[in-house]
Amino acid sequence: MSEVRHRTAETNGIRMHVAEQGEGPLVLLCHGFPESWYSWRHQLQALAEAGFHAVAPDMRGYGRTDQPAEIDQYTLLHLVGDMVGLVDALGGAPAVIAGHDWGAPVAWHAALLRPDRFRAVIGLSVPFRPR
Repeated sequence: MSEVRHRTAETNGIRMHVAEQGEGPLVLLCHGFPESWYSWRHQLQALAEAGFHAVAPDMRGYGRTDQPAEIDQYTLLHLVGDMVGLVDALGGAPAVIAGHDWGAPVAWHAALLRPDRFRAVIGLSVPFRPR
């Protein structure tokens, strides 16, 4: 099995650290608070073994991803834009997007706002509450 690879992707005006493993259809894994890509390390391997290109970024403001100083740079729309830009940078549309904890609203809104980029959405450890 391949090892976890690390790289930096340019997305939505920031540099985003990503950990990735495997080849195949793209699956993005959005971590919660206060976590990092490392929370998904076991899922990266399992998804890679199942034939997917699994990618777990450090979300905006976390880990080795840029940390803009202005608080208004952390809206849900900025986070969704980061995921859309990441899919484009990786050339993986349409992707599956999964989110845990605070990553779940990012995943839900990404799939809702950009169905051209996301074909499926997974929410973990959170109840869905429509507005």
